[in-house]
Amino acid sequence: MNRESKTYKIILSGGGTGGHIYPAIAIANDLKNRLPNAEFLFVGAKDRMEMEKVPQAGYDIKGLWISGIQRKLTLKNLMFPFKLISSLWNANKIVKAFKPDVAIGTGGFASGPLLYMAASKHIPCLIQEQNSYPGITNKLLAKKVQKICVAYDNLERFFPSDKIIKTGNPVRQDLLNIETKTVEAKDFFNLKHGKYTLLVLGGSLGARAINDLIEKELDFLDTQNVQVIWQCGKLYYEQYKIYNNTKDIQVYPFLNNMDFAYATSDIIISRAGASSVSELCIVGKPVIFVPSPNVAEDHQTKNAMAIVNNDAAMIIKEEDLDVDFENKFSQLIQSPERQKQLAANIKKLALVNATKDIVDEVVKLLER
Repeated sequence: MNRESKTYKIILSGGGTGGHIYPAIAIANDLKNRLPNAEFLFVGAKDRMEMEKVPQAGYDIKGLWISGIQRKLTLKNLMFPFKLISSLWNANKIVKAFKPDVAIGTGGFASGPLLYMAASKHIPCLIQEQNSYPGITNKLLAKKVQKICVAYDNLERFFPSDKIIKTGNPVRQDLLNIETKTVEAKDFFNLKHGKYTLLVLGGSLGARAINDLIEKELDFLDTQNVQVIWQCGKLYYEQYKIYNNTKDIQVYPFLNNMDFAYATSDIIISRAGASSVSELCIVGKPVIFVPSPNVAEDHQTKNAMAIVNNDAAMIIKEEDLDVDFENKFSQLIQSPERQKQLAANIKKLALVNATKDIVDEVVKLLER
């Protein structure tokens, strides 16, 4: 029987943030194209965004009662052992009932119990680590899985080197040729042609420090003759939507047409989550990273520095925004040469075949 006609069962888990969910969906979509008869099941954390985003993408999902450990002593931490036992119990039931041929984890709370249980039943497992500094879930799973797909070099410090395959992070395929969309994108957003466009990205939920910065610097940006597309995040939209009445400022809770948003931008201010960094490498525009300091092991700073150290982006730490932003932004916008240099250098770091390369590894596990 050939591979395409076989009915494989594939279980995937990743969630908590878009950075874990969208890679899992991209992997599933590619597998579906290659294995049209395959059955898919996602497993997520009950109250997280994957419970909404995965069904929107057309896949079934089951939820586990699980969350991470808070850094300070809270009631949630006291509940963690109970949540973990419940999740392991339910993950075991899900794996037993679904009988997957392979299990795939892209990080997030739910992927720990799910892949632990799958591995304990000798189901081939693959994890995908998006960051330059791995999360605790993937570090714990590394000994139990067969393959670890990574996006950065030097992860042998954390994972067995014989399991590591450098693939990059899955990204939206519609970002591959954005340079052909610039005119259409500017019209879509009703932007002025021939005027600099700044794209501000704080992640799907938003970033308070970046939003505070943009609000404070609107007059300065006006003096720089810049028009702004500002994704402030759904948590902050009510607070900042008043600026939609300001000349050359557009505020959005969330941008659905990311290919157009990237295509129309000349300079981008962004957090440094792993998926964002991978997308920005493919997009190839000058970037100022403002890493979140509120993430485990400060991994966003490490992600950003992997780009900055290749002279392929700029970085401003949150605590330095008030002092450094105007100076660094002015230098960049006044130097077309520097913009070209950063854009060319970041594009060299793009790994455009990540999804295909990860799925190749999944298919190898299925064929064992």
